[in-house]
Amino acid sequence: MTQTIGVLPAMTNLNLAHRKLSLHPSSDLSFFTEWVEALPALNTDEKSLLDRLKQRYNYDAADGAITEGTIDLVMVSPLLNLLGWCDPPYKIREEKLVRIEIESGAEILEGFIDALVVQEQFWLILIEEKRYGFSVMQALPKTLAYMMGQPLEQSPGFGLITTGEDYLFVKLDRTSGTYGLSSKVTLSNPLRNELYDVAQIMKRLV
Repeated sequence: MTQTIGVLPAMTNLNLAHRKLSLHPSSDLSFFTEWVEALPALNTDEKSLLDRLKQRYNYDAADGAITEGTIDLVMVSPLLNLLGWCDPPYKIREEKLVRIEIESGAEILEGFIDALVVQEQFWLILIEEKRYGFSVMQALPKTLAYMMGQPLEQSPGFGLITTGEDYLFVKLDRTSGTYGLSSKVTLSNPLRNELYDVAQIMKRLV
């Protein structure tokens, strides 16, 4: 008998995700180099917008917790627009149902992702927004589960987990069951705007 359960209640911790999804973190330093190598340059206009986004986030964060909807409105949507991902050939799918069959069909995970960028049915970036005050690592099990639902199993998938302040990139190779993480990129750095890094990595991944 097949049991269908939600992704969120099923993926409560990373060890559980490793076991249920047959995944393991890569120990190879060359597995995920896309977030540090051959990053494209940003022009003056792009940097100016990214500076405004950081100032906007700090302004809103000064009042306390920021909801997912606010993060989407003031940070994620402008970032996607800056990258041109709101225009052809990209399409944004919100509230997309994902189904993942695990353990030889004995269990099926279902859930909705927060934002998805699609190009010709290929999932390029998965953005999983968590509320201010949560660690991006807390969303990793759920994000890995969603990324397992990408349609092109032979191609690596890339994800982005963000709280608005912190950003973590994920690479998943479904054929080997291996994933890798970037270092955490954060807006709390007072010396420079690390949103530059976020935009450059996102450009690089596509």
